[in-house]
Amino acid sequence: MASASSSPKSLLVQGYEVVIGFETHAQLSTQSKIFSRASTAFGAEPNTQACAVDLALPGTLPVMNKGAVERAIEFGLAIGAHIAPRSIFARKNYFYPDLPKGYQISQFEIPVVQGGSVEFFLGEEKKSVRLVRAHLEEDAGKSLHEDFVGQSGIDLNRAGTPLLEIVTEPDMRSSAEAVAYAKELHKIVTWIGICDGNMQEGSFRCDANVSVRKPGEPLGTRREIKNLNSFKFMQQAIDFEVRWQIEQIEDGHAIQQATVLFNPDTGETRAMRTKEDAADYRYFPDPDLPPLCISEHWVQEVRAQMAELPRVMAQRFESQYGLGEYDATQLTQSLALSAYFEAAAKACGQPKLAGNWIMGEISRRLNAQDLAIDQAPVRPEGLGQLITRIADGTISNNAARQVFDALWDGSGSDVDTVIESKGLKQMNDTGALEKIVDDVIAANAKNVAEFKAGNEKALNALVGQIMKGSKGKANPQQVNELLRSKLGN
Repeated sequence: MASASSSPKSLLVQGYEVVIGFETHAQLSTQSKIFSRASTAFGAEPNTQACAVDLALPGTLPVMNKGAVERAIEFGLAIGAHIAPRSIFARKNYFYPDLPKGYQISQFEIPVVQGGSVEFFLGEEKKSVRLVRAHLEEDAGKSLHEDFVGQSGIDLNRAGTPLLEIVTEPDMRSSAEAVAYAKELHKIVTWIGICDGNMQEGSFRCDANVSVRKPGEPLGTRREIKNLNSFKFMQQAIDFEVRWQIEQIEDGHAIQQATVLFNPDTGETRAMRTKEDAADYRYFPDPDLPPLCISEHWVQEVRAQMAELPRVMAQRFESQYGLGEYDATQLTQSLALSAYFEAAAKACGQPKLAGNWIMGEISRRLNAQDLAIDQAPVRPEGLGQLITRIADGTISNNAARQVFDALWDGSGSDVDTVIESKGLKQMNDTGALEKIVDDVIAANAKNVAEFKAGNEKALNALVGQIMKGSKGKANPQQVNELLRSKLGN
């Protein structure tokens, strides 16, 4: 992992600065493997999707999957990286039962994607994490231990599955920042469709390199937490590892570079093996694969076929709908969410109000019920109609909550029907409202005098009395204006 050129703003933990970098393996969404035609479908019976190339039988040769290369190009374009016009494949040598060849085909010296960055918000603070590289490689098989007593089985279905390994600079300074980065990266790869992002199936696997140091000192010795398959466990694992490393240092022990695993049952990390360095793998160019050459024409062809990127869409939301940068970013967290927002904004012509409802009440309810935006009981057109009725003065904000409740729980079919059935329409009879206002003024001489003496709070008491007299159907803004007019202010 490369050193950060500047130290990002960070919070100290017991006087130590936390330094985190990520290596993420995104399984590419091709139907066949990176160097063979074997299927990549998940869930097949063990060893039914491993062909002669995957098994490394004598005489077999790898052939590059064009779709895997195009997905790497898409990722590079999405993060503003340099797409190498010429990159090479190398053999990464290590010996493990689930690696049939005794080496993994990867990229070392010249990766296909170089540089780039991932930007995201942590709370309302904008962050940026620099990427070192993203390179193509093949996955290994899988060792199975659960169904074997005293022995292990090997499933080679995953062997040769195409991966894009995405490596960051050590730019993150807290577990919360690391999780926010991982979520943003997950959004990018799923948005552009190069990875399905299924963490439970291993399609999106994160390794966190964690170290601690006193502020201003050189980077500490890192320990790599392998295969974090949920954002919740990711934060727990990093927090535990940080505490453990600080305790070790405070007790006078040196941190040893190692690969560790996180046990979600105990909430602890444990060392699996000492961490290898590049020299241990004895990288050398793979003689069976020619250099990967990517022309500018090919890059532009891929670019032309890509959907609107989230950061580009967010910028469009700012200019087209007048949203702030934070709101625009939040409303482009997924294609489904952005589509919902645009449909609601179109239906009501009030994009800022639509965004506020989506980021507020709708997001709160979706999170509480663990629903996705496309499962929301209130469709965007319904939300747009509700906002229209608020904007044209038909209902108050309080009444709008009641209408929304009915739409969400299914007791109401559409906005106008709910308004009529519940009698929520605001009072539009100016004469009737004036009479209520006059009666309240006459009955509350003390509040009237206090307001005329400059006490603004006294006006709120009068407004409350009028709203009560109208049974909540008066328009609060209209009431306020009428009161001020009658009281000579």
